[in-house]
Amino acid sequence: MRLTVLGSAASFPDAGRACSGHLVQSGDTAVLLDCGNGVLSNLGKLLDPTKLSAVFVSHAHIDHFADLYALQAALRYAPSGPMPRLPLYLPAGLFARMGAALTDHAARELAEAFEAHVLTAGQAVAIGGFRVTPMAVEHVDETFALVVECDGKRLCYTSDTRFGDAVLDAARGASVLLAEATLPPQFEGRAPHMTPAEAGKLAAQAGARTLVLTHMWPTVDREAAAVSAKEHFGGRVIVADEMDSIDID
Repeated sequence: MRLTVLGSAASFPDAGRACSGHLVQSGDTAVLLDCGNGVLSNLGKLLDPTKLSAVFVSHAHIDHFADLYALQAALRYAPSGPMPRLPLYLPAGLFARMGAALTDHAARELAEAFEAHVLTAGQAVAIGGFRVTPMAVEHVDETFALVVECDGKRLCYTSDTRFGDAVLDAARGASVLLAEATLPPQFEGRAPHMTPAEAGKLAAQAGARTLVLTHMWPTVDREAAAVSAKEHFGGRVIVADEMDSIDID
């Protein structure tokens, strides 16, 4: 199982980056975890977007789903003709809200591109050889960490969350922890997000072997973030960079 970072920025991308998006692949199965602005362009460097097996959206903040609008065009206007509807898993109500921003015609096109399914906390979804389990975390409105398992390997993507028991429950047992590290240290506790230090604490408590810091506010010093995380976690620390690939073992 391989993880590739397609977008590592929080809220808006700084130069050369994209917002939240992470590709997980094994064999012919390719699952996209979030699809924020700029993600589709990076995805195209690795994979024809029409070859995706499914997309999971962790919550209803636009930096996590904006490029679904572009993806629907890629699916409906593929050179060979419209593709079969792509499975899309997302929180309750989000697909309807996405369509409400469009004209009636465009909303119908969105529905023709995606087969929408509502995520339920703790209810696993089987996609090819993957088992993807959404786990409720503490952010704004309904938000899910996404746990991906395949052949005994386990990845936890925290999505956006404050540090606490909910995200720890999701992270336990993951060999690779893909953790948000949005906040500069001076903002700890002032928003429902984690600092790099809190991400390090989470990795240590969860028993992870590798910590990947992602969803970083553009003003966060990425080198300092790695140092801060390492003060609390003795395993491997990687600061996510667009197009980085990490094998999950």
